[in-house]
Amino acid sequence: MSASAIRTTSRIAFFLCGLISLFTSVPYLILRGSGLPAQSEWVIFVAILALVGFSSLTLALLPRSWIAKVCRKDRDDEQLFLAPIKWLGGFAAISYLVALVAYLAPHSWNLNTQLMFSLCPLYFVKMTFDPSLVATFLLLAPMNAGVYGSLGLCLGYAWLAVHKRTLR
Repeated sequence: MSASAIRTTSRIAFFLCGLISLFTSVPYLILRGSGLPAQSEWVIFVAILALVGFSSLTLALLPRSWIAKVCRKDRDDEQLFLAPIKWLGGFAAISYLVALVAYLAPHSWNLNTQLMFSLCPLYFVKMTFDPSLVATFLLLAPMNAGVYGSLGLCLGYAWLAVHKRTLR
């Protein structure tokens, strides 16, 4: 794949994951825990989801030279977009599987709701509406993957920024 295709694909993925993270934070902000089966610190979830979403959107829109300067890389270095997209993909794949396990888990397992809210931000949908398996596969699990993909992106760039490498 060419460098420009990687950059374009990465920026689109960064933008979509950021939007998904922001979109996922809206129900937490609106509901504020009222009327849901379990109370939790909703403000923390909203703040984290919004911060990760805004960070991902910012990284999608920042000029390549600014990102390269912060990461101490050459602006044409392929790792500038390739490494974070790998982090994004890894986090997204794992969180997709977590969402499926959360859906398929029998009620007898009594999953800790606080833990499940942090691992699967859309877990409250399962608790309140009990969506179908198709909706989980095609909507909820991909949205969970987008949220954690956005987190992986932010961590990938943080790793690039602190990783000791010099410019070529």
